[in-house]
Amino acid sequence: MTREQVVLAKRRVARSVQVGKVTVGGDSPISVQSMTTTKTADVEGTLVQIYSLAAAGTEIVRCTCNSQDAADGLRQIVPRSPVPIVADIHFHVEMALAALESGVAALRLNPGNLRKPEEIKLVAREAGARGVPIRIGVNAGSLHPDFAKQYGGITAEAMVASALHELDLFHEVGFDDVAFSVKASNVALMIAAYRLLAQKVDHPLHLGVTEAGPLPGGLIKATAGIATLLAEGIGDTIRYSLTADPIEEARAGRQLLESLGLRERKGLDFIACPSCGRAEIDVVAVATEAQRELEKLGLPLQVAVMGCNVNGPGEAREADIGIAAGKGKGHLFIKGKIVEVVPEANMVAALVEEAQAIMVEGVEARLNKKRR
Repeated sequence: MTREQVVLAKRRVARSVQVGKVTVGGDSPISVQSMTTTKTADVEGTLVQIYSLAAAGTEIVRCTCNSQDAADGLRQIVPRSPVPIVADIHFHVEMALAALESGVAALRLNPGNLRKPEEIKLVAREAGARGVPIRIGVNAGSLHPDFAKQYGGITAEAMVASALHELDLFHEVGFDDVAFSVKASNVALMIAAYRLLAQKVDHPLHLGVTEAGPLPGGLIKATAGIATLLAEGIGDTIRYSLTADPIEEARAGRQLLESLGLRERKGLDFIACPSCGRAEIDVVAVATEAQRELEKLGLPLQVAVMGCNVNGPGEAREADIGIAAGKGKGHLFIKGKIVEVVPEANMVAALVEEAQAIMVEGVEARLNKKRR
C-alpha cells in the first residue's frame, strides 16, 4: 500500500447541526473550537480574543455566560463576531435563557450542574423556538452523583447514561437539535466514553480531553485522546482544553487535523529528523531557525530539514522543499529531487527563498529552473 492509499477509518455517519454559519456533523469538515478566557462582560477585550482565535483557525468560539453582565456582553459580541458564538451554561437556567435572547448560535449545557428537569426542558423549548442547537456537555468532574452511584463510580457508562438522560428530557418537548460531548481529564476514560456514545446515537460529537493542563503535557494528553478517536472515524468538531493562551488551542486543533489529512493544510508542516551521530551539522539549530523564519511567512508548504544523506531526500521525498545536510553543506531538494548544494550558513536563507519562489512560480517551474 502506497502512502497515498493509507487512510484513516471511515468517518462515522452523523446527522448535522447548524451552529451559525458552521455545519457540524454530516459530511462537513471537522471544525476547530476554542473558548475565550476574558470576562464576557468585557466586550472589547473578548472581541479582540475572538478575532485572534478566528485568525488562528478557530471556527466556533465559546464564551461563558455566568452572570447578567456576561449575557449583556453577549448581546454586543454576537453581532460583531467573525465566527459563531456558543454560550457556556452551567448552573443557572436564567443565564441560558438570557444567552438565547442575546442571539448566540448555540448553547452548551452541563447536565451535571443544571439538573432540574423542568428547567432543562424549558431551555430546550426556547432553543427550539429559535432554531438554536444545544451541546449536551457531560464532564467526568461534574457528573451527576445519581449516575455515579448507579454505575459504580465515574465510568464511561455513567457519563453516557447522563448524556442520554438529558436527551430524553429534550425529546419530551420535541427538541432534537443536539450535539454531544463526554469529556474527562483521564484519556482512557474519555476514549471509552466517546466510543460507547458513538454506538448509541447518531448526533455529532464534540471531542476533547477536559482540563488537559499546561504545555507540553496538556498537548500530549489532548492529542492522545482526540487523535485516537479521529483515527477511528469518531468526531465532528474538536477543542483542545489547554492551560495556555487559547491561541495555542486553535493552532493545535488545526495542526492535528492537517496532520491526519482531515483538513487542507493552510500553514507550515515542518519535518525534521531528531539528529544523531551521523549528523555533520547542528540539526537542532538549523531546524529551529528554519521553522521560526518559515512560520513568519504563513505558507502552506511541507518543509524538511534532514541531518544527513542517509535518509535525507528519500525519507522526506514528499516534502515540497527540504535540506539534506552533509559536512558543512547540504542538498536543497524539491519533491525529493536535488536541485542545488548550499553551504551550512545559507541553509535557512535558501529554504526561505525557495519557499517564497515556489508560492509564486509553482513546483514544476522551480524544478526546471536553471541554477548555478
